[in-house]
This record gives sequence, C-alpha cells and structure tokens, in this order.
Amino acid sequence: MIPCPHCGLRNVSEFRHLGETGARPDPSSATAAAWRSYLYDRDNVAGWTTEWWAHSAGCRRCFTARRHTVTNETRPAGA
Repeated sequence: MIPCPHCGLRNVSEFRHLGETGARPDPSSATAAAWRSYLYDRDNVAGWTTEWWAHSAGCRRCFTARRHTVTNETRPAGA
C-alpha cells in the first residue's frame, strides 16, 4: 500500500516508481559530467529514501514518498 497525498492509501499496483529525488543541475552552467551524474547515479541506500511516484491508475499526479528499500514500507514524504 502506498499513501497518495491526493487519494489516500492505495494498492501499489496503481503506481509507477519514478526514482530517487535529487537536485537538478543548473542547465546554464552544468557540465556533461554533472548531467550524467544527475541522470544515472543513485545512492541506492539500504534504508529510508525519498522517491518520486506517479499515481498512474488514480489521480494521475506525481508526488514524493519515503520508502524503506529493505522492507518496502512506505510513508508520506513529510512523515
């Protein structure tokens, strides 16, 4: 179950995982290496991480949520 901030607690099958959150480089000054790191490098922690999710079979909105990568427990991003 994933807590959608717009629809409430819903089945995971309604969602699409969009990846870890991260700061986007400044397009006017970022190097190719900075863009490569932003697009492909991930922390891949064993524990709590903040991720982007899309409620593709519900409200169709994107939001962030916290997920424990070992247990797959999910929480709202502010919790």
